[in-house]
Amino acid sequence: MNSGEGSAPSVVGGARQLHPPPVEPAAAETLQARALLLGERIDTRALERDGSLGTAPLTLDFPGGGIAVLFRYGAVVLFGAPCAAMDDFVGRLAPSVVGAFPAPEQDEVLLVIRPDSDQHVDAAGNIVLRERSTERLQLVADILAKSLVLSRYEVRINDLFDRIEPLAAALREKGRAGTAGKVLLRHIGDVLLMQQKMVGRVGTSETPELLWEHPELDRLYMRLADEYELRDRDRALDRKLDIVSNTVETLLGLVQTRSSMRVEWYIVALIVAELLLSLYPLLLRR
Repeated sequence: MNSGEGSAPSVVGGARQLHPPPVEPAAAETLQARALLLGERIDTRALERDGSLGTAPLTLDFPGGGIAVLFRYGAVVLFGAPCAAMDDFVGRLAPSVVGAFPAPEQDEVLLVIRPDSDQHVDAAGNIVLRERSTERLQLVADILAKSLVLSRYEVRINDLFDRIEPLAAALREKGRAGTAGKVLLRHIGDVLLMQQKMVGRVGTSETPELLWEHPELDRLYMRLADEYELRDRDRALDRKLDIVSNTVETLLGLVQTRSSMRVEWYIVALIVAELLLSLYPLLLRR
């Protein structure tokens, strides 16, 4: 019986069984993302133009192959462009930024586009996506921008705590508020402004409008929000703001009470002085 040269396909039941080559995983694409909190507000209406990639939030392409997602509360997230192109785009944004910060908050993350992988944040902190779609980039931008806003307010509330602590210590040691009412009113103004910006302008605890049109991205948003702890950080800030607000209002009430008592003593002193002046001529006559 002659043996043929080479390996032949196996035959089962008269049919040839072909063995396809193993499928190799698709090559991953990487995309650099940079998030910046430039100021109190960005006038996005002045930047809207025909051919924009999206309007809620405003999404633009810029030279260098990059994509920019802009938010009215002062944040911009840039994707997939060289550093020089990103810096140039941020420089051209300057006229549209209201209340620019001297040192903008900044964060960078690497996006890995892998079609055959589940969407998540890996052990190195990279965000893994299935595809480079505009909607997914907008969702990632929303997470990064809100995280930057929370970071800024976390620093501000810690600074406010440092200023309130000596006042509470003076109340415990001396039994009275050791500051003026105007200072306390400024602290209350800081708290109210932070609450107004977090809830009214940024909506750090709210889901983006993008999910109404693309509910299939809801799972990705929940994963990223959990990874960046948006809800936990927002609740922690709310608790701290409540503590500061209650402390300042208590101190302000004590200051106002002390001022009222001082005014009452002034009135009593004036009444006594008037009585003495009225009695003095009578005493002279006697």
